[in-house]
Amino acid sequence: APDSRRAHGPSRNQSLLGWKVNNTMNFFGGGEAAKPAGPDPLFAAKTEMEMYTNLFNKMAASCFNKCASRKHKENDLALGEMSCADRCVAKYIEAQEKVGVILQKANEAQMKQQQSVADMQNAMQNSFGGR
Repeated sequence: APDSRRAHGPSRNQSLLGWKVNNTMNFFGGGEAAKPAGPDPLFAAKTEMEMYTNLFNKMAASCFNKCASRKHKENDLALGEMSCADRCVAKYIEAQEKVGVILQKANEAQMKQQQSVADMQNAMQNSFGGR
């Protein structure tokens, strides 16, 4: 016999490629149509955590290779090495923030362009559909 759960549609919260689909009941018992609720918060949090982990690992490796002396066999960093590492980390984070601002502006410009195209398509459909 076929699986009866599949015949009734998606579950209450079904994740599809990182997006959640919600079926909700209103006060009077009627259900609303399934609609995307936006990105899955857990997926977004995992992705963000992976991004920051990757950033930290690259920064630590880069700054350590640049600043730590290979000549000394001491467990602690010397004062100059610590200062170098502090400056390196500050510059790395500053560069990442600048890249983030540039990407944010590019995303905003792309969203505006997509909205303009959608508005133009709607206007064309309205002008041709009204005849």
